[in-house]
Amino acid sequence: MSHFLELLLLLAIVVTAAKMAGALANRFGQPAVFGEILVGLLIGPTVLDLLGWPLFSGGGAEEDAAFLPVMHDLADIGVLLLMFVAGLETDLVEMRRVGKVAFWSAFGGVALPMIGGALTAVAFGLPLYWEGIFIGAILTATSVSISAQTLMELGALRTREGSTILGAAVIDDVMGIIVLSLVVAFAKASAGGVDLVQIALVAVRIAVFFVAAVLAGRWLGPVLRWAASLAVSQGVLAATLVIAFLYAWAAEYLGAVAAITGAYVAGVLVARTEFKTQVDAGIHPLTYSMFVPVFFINIGLQANGRELGDRVAFTIALVAVAIVAKAIGCGVFARLCGFTARESVRVGAGMISRGEVGLIVAGYGLANGLIGRDIFSASVVMVLMTTMMTPPLLRLVFPHRPGPDVVVEEAVAGVPGVFEQVS
Repeated sequence: MSHFLELLLLLAIVVTAAKMAGALANRFGQPAVFGEILVGLLIGPTVLDLLGWPLFSGGGAEEDAAFLPVMHDLADIGVLLLMFVAGLETDLVEMRRVGKVAFWSAFGGVALPMIGGALTAVAFGLPLYWEGIFIGAILTATSVSISAQTLMELGALRTREGSTILGAAVIDDVMGIIVLSLVVAFAKASAGGVDLVQIALVAVRIAVFFVAAVLAGRWLGPVLRWAASLAVSQGVLAATLVIAFLYAWAAEYLGAVAAITGAYVAGVLVARTEFKTQVDAGIHPLTYSMFVPVFFINIGLQANGRELGDRVAFTIALVAVAIVAKAIGCGVFARLCGFTARESVRVGAGMISRGEVGLIVAGYGLANGLIGRDIFSASVVMVLMTTMMTPPLLRLVFPHRPGPDVVVEEAVAGVPGVFEQVS
């Protein structure tokens, strides 16, 4: 069977498996992404090793080696589109409105896991620069959609704690992206030793990129209006993709930050134009029909539980630190900002789930050689465990209010929920 036919068959299997697993996960009260990653682990080298079957490998490692990069490239496009959608759904006005409690809760939920992850890595013999710091960066993420889904089921979305969780998760995602960009940029600049001059130059490149990106954002509206005037089909959506890809390219090639950061910034800026609704309607089917399922399944295909080896103890410790550090970091700062002890516990519990940002950071670290495959696999396990335990924890700490939240659409408007479209 030819390489192209193998790819067609694999994509058919991947998309089908992802959607079926997502639907099954929802039936058991879990977010769709949990099922998608889990089925990726199932068909990956951890269990079935689908790509190692003669049907796909052609019986030869050389053909298989040429085949795998195609899946990785499709997954990379998926993650860029995923981060663009996250930026598109970020409401800067809402972020400012939620106030200091959400900000400081997010800060605590980034700082403490960052420190805890780095110290855990050092305790298990890993170098602090840059592997340990990058492991800390993986732990900084929070997935707002998983908590939002559970809060809606509990009728607690509009409570003070619910609003704080959603607002803090938005800020947390932005902080996590900034941390990722800085860690990746500095790690590349100091490869072979910490060069303060080189790091300073990288910091200048980062600052110049963000300033230039924001200034260029003023022209996105006119560009999209011009695209809308063209006598072509889907002109606005095509122009939007060009903008997202150019921002992603410029972020990494010119600005020394991760490409996904550029895609996220592009999404935030496009959301401020009059074309947000139109772009939203077009980008979601494109993103979630194939590219995002390929990304999540590819996470499972890359992770190999058999490679954990002597990292089993590290994995257990990483999961424990991820849970405790995030809950304490967010909860303590909420308490310091005036929340009661019970409310602070609820905020901490709602921020535990890592979700897509943790996977994106881990995948980027693996692709750029900042972490090994064993650490990547441990990170996937951590994401799965925190994703799985957040809904039960929220159900435990929040009193159940019968009946649906009838104003869900209004309450979650502008809050990034990049998984709502996955299933």
